[in-house]
Amino acid sequence: MTDSPLVFDRDLIRRRLTRAVAAGYPDFLLARATEDLEERLGAVLRRFGLAADLGTPLPSAAAVLRGKAEALWRMAETPGTAADLVGDLERLPLAPGSVDLAASLLALHGVNDLPGALIQIRRALRPDGLFIGCLLGGRTLQELREALLAAEAETTGGVSPRVAPFADLRDMGSLLQRAGFALPVVDSELVTVRYRDLFGLLRDLRALGWTNALTDRRKAGLRRDTLLRAAALYAERFTDADGRLRASFEIVWLSGWAPHESQQKPLRPGSAKTRLADALGVPEIKAGEKAGE
Repeated sequence: MTDSPLVFDRDLIRRRLTRAVAAGYPDFLLARATEDLEERLGAVLRRFGLAADLGTPLPSAAAVLRGKAEALWRMAETPGTAADLVGDLERLPLAPGSVDLAASLLALHGVNDLPGALIQIRRALRPDGLFIGCLLGGRTLQELREALLAAEAETTGGVSPRVAPFADLRDMGSLLQRAGFALPVVDSELVTVRYRDLFGLLRDLRALGWTNALTDRRKAGLRRDTLLRAAALYAERFTDADGRLRASFEIVWLSGWAPHESQQKPLRPGSAKTRLADALGVPEIKAGEKAGE
């Protein structure tokens, strides 16, 4: 593990998630992610030995993973979710080369050391094993972030972090490569959820256990005038034609394989036997020339 800055209060995240699960965790985003997982794994034309579900808040993905593997082992970060073990995504209890398929849905965005977590997942995979997972990306709750910052600046003369700084899509591919994954793939989808007002969104975030857990957060809650101003600004800036407010959740998908000799490898520079210009049926432009010369 690397000496990463402590962005999140991990103990607080687990306590809030425990309460959320006990109170009836709303699974509207997790259900969407589970459907996407099934579609993505359906394109993989092989079965796996042991699959590991790492930190997914509910056992929603279990049926999908059992359909692709001979056995399933599930680790949760909170009790009460039909897990084989309650553990920590930053300290995975997996031996090197012990699983064939690793999956994690909507959990990794809450770790302080994402590169370290990916390295541990990569080490846990057997050669030619697959990791696939999703986490919240940088455009998540962009409307809420803007409204809260503007409202707090207006009403208090200062601002404090209220919405987590989720990972940027552009960084994910390099993180997979740094972790040692072969054939890394990264893509994202922006999911829009609509609400009657800001308070409906805040209720859902609390029910998900996703309220502010930043280590640098202001310990006091939002002032009433700040919250009301944020609600007004949100409605002014992010209301659709039918009067409902939109909230964005960017779901970033990651996948990569543990290296194996059977996998495709890029050709060495200069080893190609056919020119790109010939393949495209266009004249070749040499270095220093301009098109049309």
